[in-house]
Amino acid sequence: MALSSSTPRGVWLSAGFFALSGVLEIALALHDAPRPVPFDTLWQAIGAGLLHFLLAWGLWRRIALCRSVAMVYCLAVVVTYVAALVLALAHAPLRFPSSVVVQSLFQVPSCVLLFPFLRSAQASAMFPRPLFH
Repeated sequence: MALSSSTPRGVWLSAGFFALSGVLEIALALHDAPRPVPFDTLWQAIGAGLLHFLLAWGLWRRIALCRSVAMVYCLAVVVTYVAALVLALAHAPLRFPSSVVVQSLFQVPSCVLLFPFLRSAQASAMFPRPLFH
């Protein structure tokens, strides 16, 4: 797959991360659901995935607000999922679904790598568009 010369690699990577996160969110929620999958579980999984897809779309369109939301998301994910991993590895008296552990193992390293890029001056120049123009 050849990258377009008009789309910088950082835009591809950040939008791709959130698109993949949306797919993973839906797939893992449905994996943990009882069979047949209840409608409310399906609805919630699609809604959570849709938020990731919406953020990926905004990053792809280089909207500055989406870059800010992505930075806040990365910070929140690292804190939340590291705490979940620590509790899971410490065999806390809580039961964590396998989806939480898989999401943690995917999202924490990805967000740790993505956050410094999103914070950089280079990313600031890549995401110049206002939300409404």
